[in-house]
Order: sequence, then structure tokens, then C-alpha cells
Amino acid sequence: MAKNYEEEAKAILKLVGENNVDSVTHCQTRLRFVVKDRKAIDDKALEKLPEVKGVFYGSGQYQVIIGTGVVNDVYAAIAKLGTVNAIYGKDDADTAGKTSNEHKTVVQRLMAMLSGIFIPIIPVIAATGLFLGLKSAATNAQVLKLFGAVPSDIPASLTSVISVLTDTVFAFLPALIVWSTFRYFKGTPIIGIVIGLMLVSPILPNAYSVADGSAKAIMLFGWLPVVGSQGSVLTALVAGFIGAKLELFFRRHMPNVLEQILTPFLTMLVTFAIMIMGVGPIVHAIESGMLVGVEAVIHLPFGIGGFLIGAAYPLMVLIGIHQTMIAIETSLLASTGLNPLITLEAMYGFANLGVALAIFLRARSNKAKATSMGAFTSQLFGVSEPTLFGVLIRYNFRPLIVTVLTSGIGAAILSMLNVAANSYGLAVVPSYLMYIYNGHALLWYTIVSLGTVVAAFVATNAFAIPKEVLTPDGDIETANAVISSTVSDNKVYAPVGGETVALDQVSDPVFASGMMGEGMAIKPAEPGINKVYAPQSGTLSVVADTGHAYGLTTDDGMEILVHLGIDTVNLKGAPFTVAVKAGQHVNKGDLLGTFDQAAIKKAGLDATTIVLITNSKSYARIEPVAADTTVQAGADLLAVQREDVKVESVEPA
Repeated sequence: MAKNYEEEAKAILKLVGENNVDSVTHCQTRLRFVVKDRKAIDDKALEKLPEVKGVFYGSGQYQVIIGTGVVNDVYAAIAKLGTVNAIYGKDDADTAGKTSNEHKTVVQRLMAMLSGIFIPIIPVIAATGLFLGLKSAATNAQVLKLFGAVPSDIPASLTSVISVLTDTVFAFLPALIVWSTFRYFKGTPIIGIVIGLMLVSPILPNAYSVADGSAKAIMLFGWLPVVGSQGSVLTALVAGFIGAKLELFFRRHMPNVLEQILTPFLTMLVTFAIMIMGVGPIVHAIESGMLVGVEAVIHLPFGIGGFLIGAAYPLMVLIGIHQTMIAIETSLLASTGLNPLITLEAMYGFANLGVALAIFLRARSNKAKATSMGAFTSQLFGVSEPTLFGVLIRYNFRPLIVTVLTSGIGAAILSMLNVAANSYGLAVVPSYLMYIYNGHALLWYTIVSLGTVVAAFVATNAFAIPKEVLTPDGDIETANAVISSTVSDNKVYAPVGGETVALDQVSDPVFASGMMGEGMAIKPAEPGINKVYAPQSGTLSVVADTGHAYGLTTDDGMEILVHLGIDTVNLKGAPFTVAVKAGQHVNKGDLLGTFDQAAIKKAGLDATTIVLITNSKSYARIEPVAADTTVQAGADLLAVQREDVKVESVEPA
């Protein structure tokens, strides 16, 4: 008999608040609420409900994680109650997305914009930082002394060639930012990069040289000073925004016969004119004042500024405003060549390691052990969401308080020692690469970061271990039982071809935390249409109407979820085709459907395919293949081992 989920639906709505819900939709794993006040919801009470595996706020939606199959029934019960606006499946395919966007605050939109603009250029800035570090190490007098050489022995020609690697990105940084801004606002990126190159043209005197008196501005018409925008991040952002909007305006109003030539011409001419005729210098002056203020806070006496930044950063991540720091860090790098801000922020990740490790070692609950170890592992490489949502705020706020305080203390010490990175984009273990340019910086960063881990570990053990994790999961007492077990092996195969990605590295924190089960991810290989094949033989328990997810129950009871992309439910099926239906039995390798990776990426979404075993707790071992390897569709992806334990009899004690 099918279970009635009406009571569960009522309980969820009561805790979310019927009057707090603008709309609700669902995907294959979670309910997605657009709410008026996220803070009004009691997360802990929701997580205690029988069918709720966890909660998460992201993409402008309050997400209640239920699980494959069951989420459909819970959603149907919510829709049947008729007390909230259930929009999944309505004719207006854009309703959910529009509702979500309408309720994004100005700050949320700003975060999304900064993230969308700066994330594409982070890798080249991080690489440049590594080039600078290697150059500093290779030309260090003490290092060269070990080889019987001195810095003057290095040929000037070699130094010049190496400088191409170390100086190019920062010399043309405004061009990269204008390009990325055009891309974000749907302009033509090549027009953006040309405008950016105009701003840093060697014909224009460097703004910093003009400021220190070593160069003079070009006096246009005899009275208008014109200078370059070298190192000015804010100027590049404004130029990109103005240029992209102008291009879109010209394209809408230009006759088709003239559009191809005149739109780029007018966009470049008007944008450049606006920037050099007052806007550029004004914006640059504002940016310079902001940087002076930030550096003043960083260098407050006794490490006060460092503590404030280090302690505030975890809270900024929690409420989603930490992306603003990217723009400030970029400006610091462009103007000074150093980034002390990321050094202070980085202590958050190390504090998280100490908290997660302490809870893992003390926990008697197998579920808590798995969650904290998954969080610890992902945090090692800078993915903090599993720790933040799965550990710090899941049980009580004491673990979060430990992270805030120890992160602040570590940052305070580093600010007093004047330690600064020469890049950004690297966190926790990889972050040490940003300090190899300077032995003093690397030594103190290593000592303080490891000290932060230890301090957080000790503090968590002292007063922040949640009581819930100290309670066993209720294992059967088998001390006097006669037990037999049967071990069976199985496999899950790749539904698509591509490059494997460790589950804790995917961009969706719910999947990354292992909350939905263990598994593996694949970055699809084909840039266009990708075919999706059955990863095992079994019955299709779920086939999403949108085509973005499939649930498969194998003949021996394994429950597999194949989820095509992140947040692709919002595309309402546009890039997907489906070749099967729910209830159908398929064999391993049968075609399930297709998806257009290019269309997914054009919509600004991640096409990574997630493969999960949603009843992972039923298995003794789930071993994925190595990450960062190329697999073909149908290749081995997960090795699965099941151990069926049977209590034969219980002997007297």
C-alpha cells in the first residue's frame, strides 16, 4: 500500500510557513521553495522530520532535501493541500525562474554578477601568482648560493623572457575584466577585450606614474587630462558594463544592413569617449580611496583589523556576500602586487578543518562520522559548503562560534606579521603555493594556519561537540549473537563519457556533502549532444518530465540516481530528450535520452553529470574510479560491495 505523505507535507509547510511561501517547485531530489523570509524557517526542526535528509539555501531558493522518488510524493501532497503556489508543471516554463529572480535582493544580484565576472579569470591570476613564486624562489640569493651563483649571474635576456610569464596578466588585467564583463552582460566579448586594451594602451600614460609625478597626463584640447587605467579594476568593470549595455542598445535599434559594422564602431567609440572624458579618472579615484580604507583596516594595531576580517569571513560565506571580496582582492593585486586580504580570509578554511576533524573523532553516530569526514576531505581543497551546512550549523551554533573565533585569531596574528599572498583562487592545501615567493611569508603562513587547525580542534573538543553525534545510530547489540554474513560485489557503469570528478568537488553542496548518497561525477566530453545510457540493468523508478534526471532500481535493490547537470530543472526540459518511461525495465547500456551540453552552458549552468547510489547505507563499500580520468560511456565507474548480515541465534551471556 502506498504511503500517505499528507502529514509530512503539512509538517513541512508548517515549519517553512505557508504565508512565507511565494511558490514551491521540485526536482528529483528536493523541494524548492521561494520564500519571503529565509530567517523565519527553523532548519533544525525541519531536519528532524522523517523524510527530510537536510536543508540548504541556494540559487535564490530554500531547498528541502527529500530524496529520489519520495520527493515526488511529498510534492504531490503539498500541491493537493492547495495552500501554497505549487508551480511545477505549469504552462509558463519560466515561472519558477522569474519568481526566484524577482525576490533576489540587490546584494544577491551583486554577488551573482561579481562571481560571474571574476570566476573565469581566477585561474590565470592564480597561475601568474605561481609564476611569480617560482621566479622569486629561483632568483633568491640564498637559493642561488646553494649552487654557487648570485642573482647577477642570471642573463638579462632570461629575466626579460620570464617577465612575460609574470607580468602579462596584471599589465592587461583591465582588458580581461572588460572582456568578462561583456560576456556576463551578453555583449560580444571580442569588443569588450578591444575596449579593455584601449584603456591600457601603452600610448596612454600610466595612471600610477602620473599620480607619483614620474609621468604627465595627455592634455586633450589643452584642458582635459587623459591617462591609462592600468591596474584599475573598478574602471574596467564600469567600462564593461557601459559598453555591453550600449552594444545591446545599438543592436536593437540599428538597421540590419548596418548593424554588423556600425554597432562595434559606435560601441567602442562611445564607451572609450565616456571613460576618458571624466568617468575613468573619477572611478579610479573612488577605487583608490576604497583600497586605502581596506588596507587601513587590515593594518589596524594589535591585529584588530585582521581579527575582524578573519572572524567576519565565515559569516559572509554563510549569508552569501563573500563574493564582493574578489573585486577588492583583484584591485589589491593590480595596485600593489600583493593580496593580504585572502591571507586573512583563508584561516576560515583551516578552522573548519579542525572543527570537522574533532567531530569525526568524537562522534559515535556513523551518520555524523560520514558527514564530518566528507566535509573535512572537501575542505582540504577549499570546498567549504559541506562543512558549513553539514557540520557548523547543522547541530548547534557552537561549532560555528569556534570557527569564527579561531579564524579571527589566526588572521589577527598574520596581519601583525604582515603576511600577504601574491595571488588568489587557491584555498587550504593548495593555498601554500601563493607564498613560495617569500620564505618569511611561507614559514609564518604555515605555522599560523596549522596552529589554527589545532586551536579549532582543541576548542571544539572542549565545548562544541554536539550531543547528537555522541549518540550511536542504534546498532543492534550483537555481543552474544551468532552472526553470518554474505558478501556480494557489483558495479555501476558510466552513463556518459567524459572526465571523472570526485563527488565532493561538484558545485552543488547537497551532492558534494554526500547527503544524497555516495557516487561520482562526470564532466561530459561532447560539447554538443551527449547520449545518456543506463548505468546498470533494472527498472526505471523515476524519469523526470524535464529529462534532467533518471532513477533506476537494479534487480538486486540498488537505487541509482543519474542527475544531468546542476540546477538544470530550471531549464524545463529544453536541452533534454527522453527515450524511456518510468516503470520500464532497461538493460545496462540501453539509451535513456540525450542532452545538449552547449545549451546548458549557454544558460549559465553546469553540465556535470552526477551518479549516486541513494541507498548507500545498504552497502559496506562504494569505491569510485580515480578522479580526473577519462572514461567512456559504459566503463566502470563505481565498485560496490554489499554485506548481508544475518543473526542466526543469540547465545546466553
